[in-house]
Amino acid sequence: MPDSDKTIILQNNLQGFFFEGLNALNKRSLCPIPESIIFYSSDVLDKFALSQDFFEITDGKVREKILGMKLLEASHFSREDQKKVYKEVADMSLMICGYFAESTQKKMVDSQYYAKLGKMAFSHLNNVAPSFLDIPSFYNMVATCFESMTTLLSLFASQNRNGLDNNLILKKILNNENVSEREILMSGVIPALTKKVS
Repeated sequence: MPDSDKTIILQNNLQGFFFEGLNALNKRSLCPIPESIIFYSSDVLDKFALSQDFFEITDGKVREKILGMKLLEASHFSREDQKKVYKEVADMSLMICGYFAESTQKKMVDSQYYAKLGKMAFSHLNNVAPSFLDIPSFYNMVATCFESMTTLLSLFASQNRNGLDNNLILKKILNNENVSEREILMSGVIPALTKKVS
């Protein structure tokens, strides 16, 4: 890649960079999500900026965390430990379905599995710690917006990797693939009326 194609990101912190990028995409969306959820999403991106937080080491081997098992086992833990496990499962599911959406194509289970896990984990988290930033039932709100959040994160990831706004949606439209109404609303892209929307 020529040096002229490289850009330097000047930000005080990564979370600020993530928040600005997500917020800019969200403002263009035909169906924006609350700014508090954008803030939460940027915090999750910041938390998983280091890959060591995404994996676990067992017997000296690096492995992916088994989120379904973690979610099942959490009910036997103390309230404080439940909070940590539910948050970890919810946040990782958000990352897998959003920022790393393409990775689910290589897994035995698809993104719908992780979306269900994430929504369940956010709902359970709301039962043990219902507020965030003094917003009551915040995690229930996140569970409700889960698909919109993952679409936004996916668009953000695509934009950062490829340098093209709404790259994933535009690719689908140009290739005459089905585009969901949620993807259209979140991306702000309005396809030609002749394109099929699922």
